Amino acid sequence: MRKKTLAAVLAATLTGLGLTALTATASSAATGVHVQYRTTMTGASAYEIEPWLNVVNGSSASIPLSQLTLRYYFTADTAGSYTFACAWAVVGCGNLTGTVVTMPTTTGTADHYLQLGFTGSGSLAAGASTGDLQLRLYRSDWQNVNQANDYSFNGSLTSYADSTKVTAYRSGSLAWGTPPVPDGTGGPTGGPSSSPTTGPTSPPPSTGALFDDFSYTSPNDASFAAHGWSARSGAGGPGILDSWKTSAVTFPTASGNTVMQLAATTDGTNGGTTQAEVDTTAKKFFTGTYAARVFFNDAPASGPDGDSVNETFYTITPLRYDNDPLYSELDFEYLPNGGWGDTGPKMYTTSWYTYQNNPTWVGDRVSSNVSESLQGWHNLVIQVNNGTVAYFIDGTQVFTSTGKYYPRQSMTIDFNNWFIAGETLGSATPRTYNEQVDWVYYNAGGIVSPATVQAQVNAYRAAHTTFTDTVPANNGS
Repeated sequence: MRKKTLAAVLAATLTGLGLTALTATASSAATGVHVQYRTTMTGASAYEIEPWLNVVNGSSASIPLSQLTLRYYFTADTAGSYTFACAWAVVGCGNLTGTVVTMPTTTGTADHYLQLGFTGSGSLAAGASTGDLQLRLYRSDWQNVNQANDYSFNGSLTSYADSTKVTAYRSGSLAWGTPPVPDGTGGPTGGPSSSPTTGPTSPPPSTGALFDDFSYTSPNDASFAAHGWSARSGAGGPGILDSWKTSAVTFPTASGNTVMQLAATTDGTNGGTTQAEVDTTAKKFFTGTYAARVFFNDAPASGPDGDSVNETFYTITPLRYDNDPLYSELDFEYLPNGGWGDTGPKMYTTSWYTYQNNPTWVGDRVSSNVSESLQGWHNLVIQVNNGTVAYFIDGTQVFTSTGKYYPRQSMTIDFNNWFIAGETLGSATPRTYNEQVDWVYYNAGGIVSPATVQAQVNAYRAAHTTFTDTVPANNGS
């Protein structure tokens, strides 16, 4: 939540081409999505991995491309990074995202996967295919790769054929193929997605859980306080000092549900700035699984763009004094325009040990970032269990931390939206950046996979449960 200098851990290079029409084909599959694979780099030793993919919709209904993600599994030959590139795609390289992800559970043929998502609008019609997705993956040090021990590699496939070793996920659920190990986490949306109200359900826990879908009218709604929430007002940081306003928190309707909206507004002056924050009033959340579905905006609703704004979901214990050894904080921080001397868009995930304010500010934390736009709805999950903190975005693990950066005491659950001091535009035209929250979830019972979190949220909504809190007041103390 404070100034930091971070290094990216996921490298992706995208080549933009214009969006073209999808190719219609006759599907040989009876129903559902399936993935075809071929490669032009057939040798076990090669200068790069070249998976060419084609996604076929064998169902009787169209499928929004934004719901689909693909995974190509491989074994890294170096401790260094890999770089993704799109050579050519019928749908347009500019409408694809590629991220190299470290697998939490590995095998002899897979410890990483290339995750491919679709960000452009449009749907895959029944019986249609995406056409060529010509992909490249290479070592950042430009040394040869060894494909012989790569789970998804098949050098004999020089023409398209179905491959169950390249998996497809739809809205976070496995839709095609066989992962090298049961991942149980679903997959990322690969871009903005709608807020689901239906889908697979799983019985939620009877005790030790919090769920709230923010069905309130305003921060002054009696139920808001009764359910353990407070909208911040008045003095202090971070961001522009003394700019926190209760009025910056509202509850509009989006995707058919009431959502909590946090607005950050500025005209470039301290007096013309308002920031928003909502916190639980109880500091009772410790080990377990935290989750929220959050809508991030890359640009203001109106006015000029370019301010360093920070849209967040986090947990925290207040700092009692400089270098407090019990201080605990876990962050998701989305900076669409960058900040602290770095460019955007970036999502920072950070686990804190402590920090000091005087005589100079010094922070002790570990962090990573995802360098791509997250405009739209995204499921954020933090698992805190047995000395390890794991961060997930749309079902994909993006960071882990251990050791002294593991929380040491119970925390609050918090959201805020604020401007980095000294990094607003020089324009006097007012502008407002909105962050929205569909629901928040906590389970004190340990690790819950992102897919199960969503299934339990679906069960709450199917039962018309808008709020429940069975977390003991002394949880974690």
